[in-house]
Formats: sequence, C-alpha cells, structure tokens
Amino acid sequence: MDIDFTSITEYQRYKLMASLIVPRPIALVTTVGEDGVVNAAPFSMFCMVGEEPPLVMVSINRKKDGGLKDTARNILANGEFVVHLADEEIAERMHFCGDSLPPEHSEMDHVGFNALPSQAIKPPRIAEAPVAFECNIYETIVTESRHIFLGRVLWLHVRDGLVDTEKWRVRLQDYFPVGRFGASFYTRTRDRFAIEAPGHDKSEGRSTPIDEI
Repeated sequence: MDIDFTSITEYQRYKLMASLIVPRPIALVTTVGEDGVVNAAPFSMFCMVGEEPPLVMVSINRKKDGGLKDTARNILANGEFVVHLADEEIAERMHFCGDSLPPEHSEMDHVGFNALPSQAIKPPRIAEAPVAFECNIYETIVTESRHIFLGRVLWLHVRDGLVDTEKWRVRLQDYFPVGRFGASFYTRTRDRFAIEAPGHDKSEGRSTPIDEI
C-alpha cells in the first residue's frame, strides 16, 4: 500500500504517524503559570536530540479551538519546564494528568503527585517520578499545528540507586519506563533482548550485562 501524504487530511496523517511510530517515550512536563499554579501534562511526541548541548524535544499541539495548551503557554511565557519520564509505578497518574482541567487547577493535586523544588528553574519536579530533567528553552519551532520546544537540560534528577556515578551507567534492571502505544494504550519495557556481535559464544552469556550499559 502506498499513501500520498499530500492527498490526505491533517487528521489522517496524524492518526497514521502516531499509530505507526510506536512505542514512544512520554514526557511528563511540569510548568508554572503566571498565577503560580503548577501544570503537569503528558506528551508522547518527545525525544532526546543531542548531548552537546544536552537537548530534549517536546512537541505540543494546539487545542481544537486553535488556542494554546497550558504547558505551551507557560513555556512561552517563562522559558522553563521539567521533563519527567514515567515508569510503571506512576503510569496511571501520568495518564490522568492529561485530563482537561481549568488553568487554575493543578494536575499535581488532581492525581496526587508531590512537588519538590528544582535546582535552577522555577517549575518544581515530581517527587514520584524516577527521572526529571530541568530545562530552559534553547529553540522554539512553530508550525501550523503545534509548538516544538527544544529544551536545554540544566540538571538531572534520578531515583536513588538508579545511576552509578563512578561508571556513569544506568542500572536498567531497576528501570521500567512505559511507552505510548496509541490512545489510552501503553506498553511496558520488561521484555528485553540483546543482539550480540558475530562470533560471540552464547554459552558465555551476554557480553554486556543490562546493568552495565
């Protein structure tokens, strides 16, 4: 089957791309509004961009009426946000941060998340999240349908014991993030496998244990 993207609608393109490019990591983003209310919202159009400078990308679509979502409006106003990664433990609360609430109501209170102060920026981080990246704006790209924010990572917070700072390795055997699979469907990351180099003796086990990546 061949599909000419110029001949189908914006919604049809979205459905095809969002359903085929899966699983996607989820950015659970906290920002602060002008009234001081902490907003938390999940976005699966998200990825790492590079390490020098350390950049992450979050793409936020406009609302159906063309207006800005609270997260986009807050980032444009003050240029600061925290990107959290969601694991199995907080997946349900992450999902319900996507509920539509008035701007004066915090999703943090709505789902029962606790806030911790950030080191370099005003928006707080979520205490229950295993990973949090404090970011400020590096570049903003505006398209017809969305704002694409490139955030420069200033600080990283990780759950105690998850990172070996002597070898700079993540203990992946203790890290179980979830991915977006479309609509309200998610996927776990427990089913893992290694592809070894040709000639490796499989009887000796994996040449690189999962906790030494």
